Amino acid sequence: MKSARSSWIVLGVLLMVVTIGCGPSKTGSESKTGGGSGNAIIGAGSTFVYPAMTRWIASFQQNRAGLQINYQSIGSGGGIQQLKKGLVDFGASDAALDDNQLTDMSAVLQIPESAGPVCITYNLPDLKSPLRLSDTTLSAIFLGTIKDWQSPALKKDNPGAKLPTGPIIVAHRSDGSGTSNIFTTYLSQVSPEWQQKVGKGIAVSWPVGIGGKGSEGVTGVVKQSPGSIGYVELNYAKQNNLPVAFIRNKAGNYEEPTAQGTTAAIDAYSSQLAQDVRTPIVDPPASAKDAYPIAGLTFLIIPKDGTDAAKRQNLKDFVHYVVTSGQDIAEQLYYAKLPASLQQQDQQLLNQMTSNGQNLK
Repeated sequence: MKSARSSWIVLGVLLMVVTIGCGPSKTGSESKTGGGSGNAIIGAGSTFVYPAMTRWIASFQQNRAGLQINYQSIGSGGGIQQLKKGLVDFGASDAALDDNQLTDMSAVLQIPESAGPVCITYNLPDLKSPLRLSDTTLSAIFLGTIKDWQSPALKKDNPGAKLPTGPIIVAHRSDGSGTSNIFTTYLSQVSPEWQQKVGKGIAVSWPVGIGGKGSEGVTGVVKQSPGSIGYVELNYAKQNNLPVAFIRNKAGNYEEPTAQGTTAAIDAYSSQLAQDVRTPIVDPPASAKDAYPIAGLTFLIIPKDGTDAAKRQNLKDFVHYVVTSGQDIAEQLYYAKLPASLQQQDQQLLNQMTSNGQNLK
């Protein structure tokens, strides 16, 4: 009996050793490139781009048997952190990394892949015409200095409109968000007080308001709270049947957030973008009469080099598709189609991708 029991114990230990030896490794190149084989690509980040990303992945995978691309919509800040830790193969952010942020990261490529407006949405059931907001009124609302819908500034922006009585409920993102970066970059541009007291970034100390996680969270706060106002991407407002405000641009026109208005903003900054694709496109000059003033580019952030050649090639092919023919899909989802000049810049950047220092196809 003792001999039999000892044999079973030895056999059990051997099985455990074999099982552990065959399990997935957490060391080496996998932990540095998001894990998985060359046919498994993982990305994370921007909620702004999530609707388009979902469609891009589905379309691209149709002609790539066995390829699996997984994208986690966790916010731009989360995507950047996941990329820095080597947990994903690419990040997506509505806030490009500046020179200081790049110093503590391995070399990356930042490739603009979509553009769109950040909308100001609201819950005012009795308002029959679109809400109109000047830059000064909008910044004062989010600073908390305009607290009531009967404010003289709001009445001036909306002559003859039936504005409600009662307090303004402000909704903002509680997580690190590239959408917040676009919005706060705009507020910093148009309001010296905002620039001094709050500033810009993917996460700021909001003077007032209720935080919601992700665009879904902000949308939820606005839908459930009469008298509320918040900011989301256009596709989220459309999907949830939320109204959007018309925002006054530098030309003095109150513009609706549209893909066309975003394209006009991109065109207004074409020479600056040719020098640096990270150039913000908010608050374009008065010469851009039809430009919507709160818009931004979303970036795919990709390690410049990596060890898995097959995965790197698949990733390069996917990004090439996104910034070229995939732009037609983006346009259907209320994003602005990237101009041909920016698509060409993207392809030049993409050609810098390598694996073990060697160029890809």
